[in-house]
Amino acid sequence: MEDVYEIIRRIEERIAGLPAGYISRKTIKGKVQHYRQWREDGKIKSKYIREDELEEIRDQIGERKQLEERLKELKKQVPIREVKAMKFETNLITGAALGSMVRNVRELEKRDCFEKLVRYLRDDKNWTRVCAVYGLRRTGKTTMLYQAIADMNEEEREKAAYVKMRNSDIMNNLVHDLDTLYHAGYKYIFIDEVTLMEDFIDSAALLSDLYVPMGMRIVLSGTDSLGFWFARDNELYDRVRTIHTTFIPFREYSRLLGIGSIDEYIRYGGMLQPGELAFEDEDVAADDSSFRDDESTRRYIDTAIAKNIQHSLACFRYGHYFGHLRSLYEADELTNAINRIIEDMNHSFVQKVITRDFVSHDLGISERNLRNERDVTKRTDALGRIDKQAVTEKLMQLLNIRNRERQTLTVTDSQAIQIRQYLKSLDLIVECPIEYAPGAEKEQRVLFIQPGMRYCQAQVLVYSLMQDETFSQLSSNERDYIAERILGEVRGRMLEDIVLLEALKALPKQYQVFKLQFVSGEYDMVIYDKDTNSCAAYEIKHSSQYVREQARHLMDEEKLALTSPRYGTLAGRYVLYLGEDMDTEDGIAYRNAEQFLKTLPEITLASGLEETVSEDEGFRPNFINHTV
Repeated sequence: MEDVYEIIRRIEERIAGLPAGYISRKTIKGKVQHYRQWREDGKIKSKYIREDELEEIRDQIGERKQLEERLKELKKQVPIREVKAMKFETNLITGAALGSMVRNVRELEKRDCFEKLVRYLRDDKNWTRVCAVYGLRRTGKTTMLYQAIADMNEEEREKAAYVKMRNSDIMNNLVHDLDTLYHAGYKYIFIDEVTLMEDFIDSAALLSDLYVPMGMRIVLSGTDSLGFWFARDNELYDRVRTIHTTFIPFREYSRLLGIGSIDEYIRYGGMLQPGELAFEDEDVAADDSSFRDDESTRRYIDTAIAKNIQHSLACFRYGHYFGHLRSLYEADELTNAINRIIEDMNHSFVQKVITRDFVSHDLGISERNLRNERDVTKRTDALGRIDKQAVTEKLMQLLNIRNRERQTLTVTDSQAIQIRQYLKSLDLIVECPIEYAPGAEKEQRVLFIQPGMRYCQAQVLVYSLMQDETFSQLSSNERDYIAERILGEVRGRMLEDIVLLEALKALPKQYQVFKLQFVSGEYDMVIYDKDTNSCAAYEIKHSSQYVREQARHLMDEEKLALTSPRYGTLAGRYVLYLGEDMDTEDGIAYRNAEQFLKTLPEITLASGLEETVSEDEGFRPNFINHTV
């Protein structure tokens, strides 16, 4: 008697070669035409059928349906073969051991992107692609795989296998084991750390072209996310569904970790500490898994980013794609160069904060606030004794000195451009979308996906400035205040970036999200609805207190006059801050920034405020009652 597993294999191979879907008839200009229609990746696709092909395709579709029904019945009749007696060449787990391995993740909250993985596993049609779950370390990849296995029913889990790849593995090892699993009746294959294989990028198409058409669902995961980026654009082009994990927005971070404070997100956001399974990861120990200090942050950059880039480049096309970075790689300086580029971006960020925000805010305001502090233990006239101009000039001097000190490693412009491109590919940075009013100065600005990394490096830089001899003459309280004052401005600028980035990523394509730069001043965010030709303008403030000055740009008639002609009706003017929701008599809607972020992608541009324009009177807001 023929082996039933061999019959199943032959049927699946035959099904893979037959057209899917159904035949539809359409009458176009009085002429009947036939089309084959099928569903692929959630979309209905259609292909015209010539008259001489019609009968053959109809027979093939009929054959496919019959074979699919027979296949269903055969699979119900055969048990999954025991794998204990089988010889495997990779680190592979099935059966009861697999159930035990994933038991601890059952109660953990799931990433927002988890549903994409479920849809891939449960979609029984058009198996044409593998699924790649990738992102930087500590962003929940392995946990997602575990959760997908844990959520399976008993029948599904019996057909599931988890493979943990090692540096010593090659594609031949994996192919051997996939062949064995296929003939044993296994269907769901989870391959973790697949990018550790040196030949993965150049041979990845084997997985999509050979095993997926035979009925296997293959989920790939790995921390070398640049390797997936290379594979997606080459061997796996049009053969992979991607699920990115690096970006963890505030609303998701808050839900997963039970942390509702935006300041906590600013300090540590970018990684998931609780719930992420180390799985013998020697590079990132448990106590090094957060941006708590300079050492842990640098370690993360070295292992999660620099090592990621270097290993992917070394493995892709036998290392032929290093390009401008080869000289740095061969000199063992590429890791330092990548660190340098990231530090320089954050150095530039802090420099702008000091020159634009710290300086522009009169320290005299802070001086008065400190004198009138409610808490008498914090009340001081320390800032009254500080030469504010000298402080600012010294800070700028120190920043420039530090910058020159780091020039020991020469990084060319072409090398810097290539590294920045890879940082974008890793989902670490995004170019800030900026629109410019006539005459406004152009600038380049980068949004960081992981706020904890940016804040930690800014904090280290600021504290190092406070160790300078000039500042050592100040009291400890004075030094602490200046440092905290700068870091407060850093948090304010980071809140602007976080809101802009999360709105940019969350809102559907009908919305355009950008910063609007004027000759003097800016709107921190504008959301333009292309469908309705209307917009809303936002100022973003890291403050829980209402201050009328916060909305000065939103009440500037010149800026308002420049906005509406380009972006349609100004439906709302908002200040996003950390206080309570309120509407002002000036026609400005104050809304809590944390709540705004948590409710994305739900949004309304209209604030409940009506606006009238008169040639004689110019812009005039009419306040009406608004209920949130």
